[in-house]
Amino acid sequence: MSDLTGEIIDDRYQLLKVVAAGGMATIYSAMDLRLDRPVAVKIMHSHLASDEDFVNRFIREAKAAAALSHPNIVAIQDQGWNIGGAPAIFIVMELVEGFTLRDLLNEQGALKVTDALRYFAPILSAMTAAHKKGILHRDIKPENILISKDGRVKVADFGLARGAQVGSTLTAESSVILGSVSYLSPEQVQRGISDARSDVYALGIVLFEILTGAKPFDGDSPIQIALRHVNENIPAPSTLKKEIPAELDALVLKATANNPDKRFKDAGQMQDEFQALVQKLDPKRRQLSLELDLPLQPAKVEKVLRKARKEKAKEITVAKEHTKTSNTAEIRRKKKLSRRVKRNRLIAVTLLLLLILGAYKTFGGGAKIQVPSVAGMSQDQATKSLSSIGLKADTSEQIFSEDVPAGTVITSNPAGGGKISTGGTVHLQISKGADRITVPDLTGQTLDSATALLQTLGLRVGHTSQSFSTHLELGLIISSNPATGAPARRDQAIDLVVSQGIQQISVSSYVGLPSDQALNELTNAGLIVSSTYEYSATIPIGNVISQSPAGVSQLPKGTKVKLVISKGPGSIYIPNIYSLTQIKATTILENLGFKVKVHKIGASKVKTVTNVSPAVGQKAKPGSVVTITVG
Repeated sequence: MSDLTGEIIDDRYQLLKVVAAGGMATIYSAMDLRLDRPVAVKIMHSHLASDEDFVNRFIREAKAAAALSHPNIVAIQDQGWNIGGAPAIFIVMELVEGFTLRDLLNEQGALKVTDALRYFAPILSAMTAAHKKGILHRDIKPENILISKDGRVKVADFGLARGAQVGSTLTAESSVILGSVSYLSPEQVQRGISDARSDVYALGIVLFEILTGAKPFDGDSPIQIALRHVNENIPAPSTLKKEIPAELDALVLKATANNPDKRFKDAGQMQDEFQALVQKLDPKRRQLSLELDLPLQPAKVEKVLRKARKEKAKEITVAKEHTKTSNTAEIRRKKKLSRRVKRNRLIAVTLLLLLILGAYKTFGGGAKIQVPSVAGMSQDQATKSLSSIGLKADTSEQIFSEDVPAGTVITSNPAGGGKISTGGTVHLQISKGADRITVPDLTGQTLDSATALLQTLGLRVGHTSQSFSTHLELGLIISSNPATGAPARRDQAIDLVVSQGIQQISVSSYVGLPSDQALNELTNAGLIVSSTYEYSATIPIGNVISQSPAGVSQLPKGTKVKLVISKGPGSIYIPNIYSLTQIKATTILENLGFKVKVHKIGASKVKTVTNVSPAVGQKAKPGSVVTITVG
């Protein structure tokens, strides 16, 4: 992507310089010209902007991080598309001036145990907050952990995040490709699935690396490293650094267990055990919090409220006592006045009744009554108002109205101010509300049948567009706007999307080629890839043994393609482990995939290997038993 330094994005963010770049986007330090503050702007590479999956992933990063409010998560401030300048899809984030955890590890190597705990605590706190929101990160690694100049640790790059709040458009297989192989859990490599326990696995690898200064596994290629995560157990950190406590070993090994069911269920559960461990290792450290202003505890809040209520009650009591003692004479005067008022009101009511009776006798029952204005009243209110003066209400006429809410009087006959005989009927026109038609389900119908149905209902066809479909044939309706079940005005235009059929993808054979190439190209083409692993004496490790379907040139988009990937030869040479201690020999054999049986002889305290069966240099299958004699 070309350097956009100096450009003003969205008429607001002036790009100052490039601070980082990756395979998907470039990050610039920038100035928010509207609020006059420094920010970081992440801009997707232009060649990816036409790929819907990458764009959805990019936008999902913004939504995922924006859904979280935590001092150890990089805050998202804005997201959008640049209009009027260089084409760009961007995310605006807070600018964290400092370095990454990877930079720190490269500079210092392994950290002291106390420093490792101090850096890991806020990382774990951030992921606990994310897991509580149902959001997975899926790309936890030291490169995505920022450390500001003042020491604040922040987790960044939720680009692979997914969860109920943000949705998911990437397939599981593509997430395995995009993630960093050294931090992928065995289930992500084997089955392409992930949950909170997969994030826990990555957290365990990060803690291992902070404590030891090294990754647990290395290899000549990414696939070799991934297979080691599948086939081998993560070693205890103390095997590299003896000063690491056994409790920290246990925490790392539980977080990185090959079986997900044996790990912590989420970051929150891991944090509980981590905090208890820190209290044990460093009792003087009372909390792992981030030196933030913490709110009052509920008990303190309740104490404050009780005190305020008592003071208020005291004030009210004093006021009542003052009123009782100082206004006795005034109260007596008001009581006398009240008796006179009641007597005068009784006389007035009696005179009014006599006048009404005289008027009725003079004019008879045929006198006219003035109709009150009831327009805008509800039907019940209008009926009660008319009934109170001896009139009836006819509400049989009900019509649709775009302006008057349903159940409300539009007009009356006679209208307000008109006159009608006592006991007469006032005809009310009641609103049925706006005239709305429910949009029918048109999915799978032809354009002609959908047009006819809409016309029957009082609707019409609006703009039609075309799109590929994974399951509908050419010419059938995919969707409508407004959508099925939505209310529409009479004669409203309904836009339709018509299927162009199932998109066909050109596919070639990947047998013998590297599996990462096959996974990348097939997934990017819109196919769903699943992988299994088998031993092969002829196909190099990490390359494709077979592909299904095979020998085809065109496949419908969304078709499932199965790859069988080589795990290398089915047999492994027995290494020379003579004179090694029992622990070292056992570790070497188990890492190669063998099961170890130990036969002890002699009474020496330090026992070393004196015999191996099968013999050194012979081949054996992974999983078979190797017996060592130590003495």
